[in-house]
Amino acid sequence: MPYTLPNGKRDYVRQGKLQDAKPSARQARADNVKMNRELAKAGRGHKGDGLDAGHKVAESKGGPPTLANTQLQTPSANRSFSRNADSSMKSERSKKGK
Repeated sequence: MPYTLPNGKRDYVRQGKLQDAKPSARQARADNVKMNRELAKAGRGHKGDGLDAGHKVAESKGGPPTLANTQLQTPSANRSFSRNADSSMKSERSKKGK
C-alpha cells in the first residue's frame, strides 16, 4: 500500500490529502455515483446490493462509459483482472470468471 504508517496500518488521512482530493479522483468518484444512480433508475441494481457496476468492455480498452456497457458483477469478479507492471490491465477477462 502506498500510504502506510510505520506500524503497517493504512494512513487514511495522508491518502485523503494526497490522493483522494485530486480533481481526477473526485471526478472518477462522481462518475461512479452517477452510473450507480442510472443503474438504480433502470432497475438493474440498488444501493447496498453488494454488487459492482463493471464495464463489459473496459474504458481503458476503448469501451464507452455508457449504461449499455455496464453489467452488475460481484466485487471479486470485477476487481480481479491481471495487471501489467505499469498497473494497466493485461486482458478484459477476469481471473474469477463472470
